[in-house]
Amino acid sequence: MRNRFALALTLAAASLTGTSAFAQSTWTIDPNHSSINFQVRHLGVSNVHGSLTGVKGTVAYDEKDITKSKVEATADTATVNTNQEMRDRDLKSPKYFDIQKFPQLSFKSTSISNASGKLTMTGDLTLNGVTKSITLDVDGPAPAQTDKQGKTRSGFSATGRLKRSDYSFGSGTPNAIIGDDIKFSIDVEIDKQ
Repeated sequence: MRNRFALALTLAAASLTGTSAFAQSTWTIDPNHSSINFQVRHLGVSNVHGSLTGVKGTVAYDEKDITKSKVEATADTATVNTNQEMRDRDLKSPKYFDIQKFPQLSFKSTSISNASGKLTMTGDLTLNGVTKSITLDVDGPAPAQTDKQGKTRSGFSATGRLKRSDYSFGSGTPNAIIGDDIKFSIDVEIDKQ
């Protein structure tokens, strides 16, 4: 969950404002329409795919200067799902996510860059009690939509990579069995407050 996640959130917020009289607006992540998907190599021959849900958080969007916007988000580690019950139990154990000790992973943006129309977000990802800086590439945000009840929504996707060894994640499992490089994508729907 590199910094792209935070950047994606900020970009989504940026496209949603338009006519607000205030310099800053607040958006919340809709956990029912947001998720993190990941893939990792297994035995060097195939990819295992999985997801995390329970994504929650806020975006404080600065309409005058997007680089001053802030994003904070969490995801529930107990929701990890790879569609294989035995593997999911293993992932929830102290060997990997350790859901009893670390029920959430979190991200807090530290900077946002808007270079040549490309948004990137850097922030601190905390996983298994280890905090490291990551960067996310953002796709979107989608144009804001307002429903009949007046609720305004948008969404975006972000992609990134991380090394599980950076977070002592599954440190007892050799890279030949489970790859060190984890690719992930984040799909988020946000609601204007």
